[in-house]
Amino acid sequence: MAFQVSPGVNVSEIDLTTVVPAVSTTDGAIAGNFRWGPVNQSVLVDSEDRLVSVFNTPNDATATDFFTASNFLAYGNALHVVRGNVDGYNASAGASNTTITVENQDDYDTQATTGSLPNDHGDFVARYPGTLGNSLKISVCQTDGAWTSNVTTGYTLVRGSKTLTLANSEVSSSFTVGDNLVVGAEKLTVKISAISGQDLTLEAEYVGTDVANTDFSTVTRRWEYADLTTGVPGTTDYATKFGSTNDAIHVVVIDEDGLISGTKGSVLEVYNQLSVAPDAKTNEGSSNYYKEVINQRSSWVWFGNHNSNLGGAGSRADGTVAYTGSTQPIGTSFTGGTDTATLTAASLIKAYNKFKSAEDIDISLVLGSGQDVTTIKHIINNIVEARKDCLLVLSPEKADVVNNSSYDGKQTDDVVAYRNTLPSSSYAVMDSGWKYQYDKYNDQYRWVPLNGDTAGLMVQTDLTRDPWYSPAGFNRGNVKNVIKLAYNPSKTDRDNLYKAGINPVVTFPGQGTILFGDKTMLSQPSAFDRINVRRLFIVLEKAISTASKFTLFEFNDEFTRAQFKNLVEPFLRDVQGRRGITDFAVVCDGTNNTGEVIDRNEFIGDIYIKPARSINFIQLNFVAVRTGVEFTEIVGRA
Repeated sequence: MAFQVSPGVNVSEIDLTTVVPAVSTTDGAIAGNFRWGPVNQSVLVDSEDRLVSVFNTPNDATATDFFTASNFLAYGNALHVVRGNVDGYNASAGASNTTITVENQDDYDTQATTGSLPNDHGDFVARYPGTLGNSLKISVCQTDGAWTSNVTTGYTLVRGSKTLTLANSEVSSSFTVGDNLVVGAEKLTVKISAISGQDLTLEAEYVGTDVANTDFSTVTRRWEYADLTTGVPGTTDYATKFGSTNDAIHVVVIDEDGLISGTKGSVLEVYNQLSVAPDAKTNEGSSNYYKEVINQRSSWVWFGNHNSNLGGAGSRADGTVAYTGSTQPIGTSFTGGTDTATLTAASLIKAYNKFKSAEDIDISLVLGSGQDVTTIKHIINNIVEARKDCLLVLSPEKADVVNNSSYDGKQTDDVVAYRNTLPSSSYAVMDSGWKYQYDKYNDQYRWVPLNGDTAGLMVQTDLTRDPWYSPAGFNRGNVKNVIKLAYNPSKTDRDNLYKAGINPVVTFPGQGTILFGDKTMLSQPSAFDRINVRRLFIVLEKAISTASKFTLFEFNDEFTRAQFKNLVEPFLRDVQGRRGITDFAVVCDGTNNTGEVIDRNEFIGDIYIKPARSINFIQLNFVAVRTGVEFTEIVGRA
């Protein structure tokens, strides 16, 4: 309270109602190979449909990572996905350079600002690397004449023909493949599919009535996508204000080959009445410059360069500018896009490093997706062990379990050998194998690692119970969408796996496929060699440390310590009531906050926890007794 000179009443508040906040325990994370989408940038997806819309459907090279992600999303609805890349290039329109790489929005902004995009990169560049970009086509209509025109042809056309022969070859320059023609007295509309010399090949046969050629001397041609637009491009309201003319264009993005949508020629995006003037604004005040609109809104392309046929493009409309353009639409197919066949350890590590900082992204489960040993070691040592707020969930390598049966026990030996190449960690969990499941996108069956399901079972447990419950067993460990397992370990196999800290996944006849273990990859005996205990402490540590931030810069005195205890103890009692811990103690007083501690500007709270333990072993003793014996005589003796 400020010092007062004269009498008065000063009101202040002290908030003692703060509580330990709830923390997320269900957010997953994966980095891997995908067909489309931003590279080295985390994207949060909440469903398989969203996964497909951002990263596209799987192929042979991307199926493992795609279905690992998809299987996780079958149990939860929050997965952070990072696409890796190595030597994957973006397709481009009208480019001679075929080695263009634009990874994401930040990368494009950097290259565009620094001018590092090559000069021969084309008018438009596919949004992301990959062969999917080769399916794209851009069509731009920049003048009234390009949108529609009447052409004097003097052609001959007979009923049943698909060829329209022009009177001279010069007339062919008035037409573009894809144009719609209104022909004959019947005003039938047909599309041009090819142009060769004086001959126009039509997409469909002319079925009108044969009449004299003079009745066909003039034909109306229209841009292929005219019906998708708001009319002829002309002059925008913004350009009109300054006395400029003809700045408007239409832009259409097409799936020419059908690789994206499954239908050749399907339209992906339509942009009406954009402007070629960089200062152009809509009536609402937002930018209407075609470069900026496309860069901000398109899911498929970046602006690359002004086409030479867009006369005056890039000139401000703040004067009397008469923009010009071709009387034919500009249609350019994309080429040069390439996929990443196999991600290197270096590229995977770069992608997974997007999850290194707990301050940048909040995650609880990291999916290893059957990655190589180098990558897994990096994730353990440099991500989960460094963050200490999430678990790595991994499966063995595919070769360890799929079609690996040269001798009895070979699968077990190889899975254990793989585990032994990895570090000991309570922040990592390993299951035993891969499952066979249906790929609806390609109508085939594939082997997929189980770690997406294992992590998903933890999410499911969190949603139905709490993180400190074991995700294993017949109550909570049922794995979805399993046709068969590559490796179905026997009891002997399970014993060997469990000793190595590997959680078996087992198909029991008539009972389903079950996660049948809840160990972490911690080698030494400890409470933290169990998933439920490790996840319990992750929750406690994350929640209490978050709440404790509000103690920073306060005084280390009895009031602050009492406030801290009053904050923490109700939270721990709640967890105790929900069976997460059996007992606890919070020490925060002069015994641990000594004068030396205070002088170092430190604050210490010691929190002692007795975690609840899951049942892993059941002993049932059946005792046969004589008829005349009283149970009280023998109970407890056996």
